[in-house]
Amino acid sequence: MADQKNPKEHLNVEDALTQSETFIVKNQKAIIGVVIALILIVAGVLAYKNLYSAPREEKAQAALFKGQEYFDLDAFETAINGDSLGYIGFLAVADQYSGTAAANLAKAYAGISYKNLGQHENAIKQLDAFKGEDIMVAPSILGAIGNCYAELEQLDKATSYLMKAAQKADNNTLSPIFLIQAGSIFEKQGKFGDAEKVYTQIKEKYFNSYQAMDIDKYIERAKLQKK
Repeated sequence: MADQKNPKEHLNVEDALTQSETFIVKNQKAIIGVVIALILIVAGVLAYKNLYSAPREEKAQAALFKGQEYFDLDAFETAINGDSLGYIGFLAVADQYSGTAAANLAKAYAGISYKNLGQHENAIKQLDAFKGEDIMVAPSILGAIGNCYAELEQLDKATSYLMKAAQKADNNTLSPIFLIQAGSIFEKQGKFGDAEKVYTQIKEKYFNSYQAMDIDKYIERAKLQKK
């Protein structure tokens, strides 16, 4: 029985090969066109990266560097808007070099600069435009937005961002800071139960943090006010 099946199976394979060859012959021009198109796409991506994207990133980084110097000197207005010596400012870096890592970072610097100048609405706009997933920077940006909303007396938004910042960081360094800040605002709002919860979270989850050393007094204060 096995011997009888083999010729049939062999014939099926030959038929399949013949059909494939026929398809290739009939559609040779289209297939070659697709292959060439793929090659051009790959070549285009590499050319964009090497001839346009990489040099543009370098220029953006160079423009950002001077702004970082002004930022470190607390010259926030100049850092944001530029000087008369060729430095264009964080806002211009973000605009002219959009899509680069340096432009993204310029938004964060501009936001923090505005925050330090007390221009909290401008700060929120810039900070909210920043995109990043770094385990320290991203939560810090969320926390800064929360603090800006607190300064604007938009307390629900403030606690929302601070809680998001604490959750995103999820470490003993940043999370307790944001939770303490959120708890303080909850107390200001008279939400003592919520305050107790965030303080207890520090005690139970971030017990190795500096803030956990005297968190019990925060918890007790919230409990007493809740009654």
